Amino acid sequence: MKSLNDLIHTLIALRQSGRMSITLLAVCPNSEAVLEAAVKTAASCCAPMLFAATLNQVDTDGGYTGWTPAAFVRQMEEFARKYDWDGPLYPCLDHGGPWLKDQHTQQRLSLDETMGRVKGSLEAYLEAGYQLLHIDPTVDRRLPPGEAVPLEVVVERTVELMAHAEQYRCGRNLPAVSYEVGTEEVHGGLVDEARFESFLKLLRVRLEAKGLGYAWPCFVVAQVGTDLHTTFFDPSAAQRLYTTLAPLGSLAKGHYTDWVENPEAYPASGMGGANVGPEFTTAEYLALRDLEVKEQALRVKQPGQEVPHFMERLSQAVIGSGRWMKWLQPAEKGLGFGELSPGRQEWLVQTGSRYIWTAPDVLAARRQLYANLMPVMSDPHGYVVDAIGQVVERYIHKFNLFKVCDDDCC
Repeated sequence: MKSLNDLIHTLIALRQSGRMSITLLAVCPNSEAVLEAAVKTAASCCAPMLFAATLNQVDTDGGYTGWTPAAFVRQMEEFARKYDWDGPLYPCLDHGGPWLKDQHTQQRLSLDETMGRVKGSLEAYLEAGYQLLHIDPTVDRRLPPGEAVPLEVVVERTVELMAHAEQYRCGRNLPAVSYEVGTEEVHGGLVDEARFESFLKLLRVRLEAKGLGYAWPCFVVAQVGTDLHTTFFDPSAAQRLYTTLAPLGSLAKGHYTDWVENPEAYPASGMGGANVGPEFTTAEYLALRDLEVKEQALRVKQPGQEVPHFMERLSQAVIGSGRWMKWLQPAEKGLGFGELSPGRQEWLVQTGSRYIWTAPDVLAARRQLYANLMPVMSDPHGYVVDAIGQVVERYIHKFNLFKVCDDDCC
């Protein structure tokens, strides 16, 4: 399997030769079903796959998925064996930086404390065999809302975290790892093109000064039009990024690719990678809702089954977790969940479900839902996995990844 750096160089060469334009898909593994669906689809489509896990999802404390970094990689490998896939699967860190784990903000950690926790997490990711580390120190909770972290500080903290990772990796004689830098977020990102280019120049200087020029990032994240509430990708912005980054041996990576209206424009404009996450949560949520409808219809014909009330328990778990408050819009701040419109309540439960899939009450209700359906469905869980897989496969086709590994690109 090629390293990500080598794969990026291959993609640049293929594009420059006119042979092929490819965008790599990075699945955010926010549940076991999503991870399984992505591995299964990678196998059936003979495509490489990245898995971009955040500090909230997978960390030394288990995150909200319950996976430590080592457990996450083991689960990925188990699914690869299950689906007989020995092609490239790349476990990756997404948004590794101070205060980017919700717990760090809730605990009001100081800069030194949150940086120390992130460094400890980086060590665990390296030990687990992660292939890519996204270093993102563009958030500083001590600053007033809306104030960006100064560019020099972003670079300084980026280099500090990369230097720590490389020192630990080399000291433990661990395999080389690739890096991703930057963010698309307005609050501290590289939205302005002049700021973006200044960041690259200063990062190059500081890495060289530290003897880390060899660790130059293969991906740089920047704004390409999409965000949490915008779904149109800007090909012209992406093309400008490609022109800037390709000579440096890097490619742009887009976040917030969920539900994007024009995914076929990603490879056409030179995007190297794209992250997708919440869209897969929605696919899982809708598949389970559909199963409950089937289960209710079956119960009418076959009374006497234990009633799981799955969607009701799921909603209660999301509301009880308080996670829905993270996604409130400014006009909604201070409102109780029941004061929100039905449409917003549905969206918040759907979005927040990824945080509580592993809650004991939700797991029990899901098991009972599956058990009630077994008389008429041989594999209810497979139904959910395949529903997510259909969404994964759409991106594989739009990003020109179908059967790419058969062309020796990987």
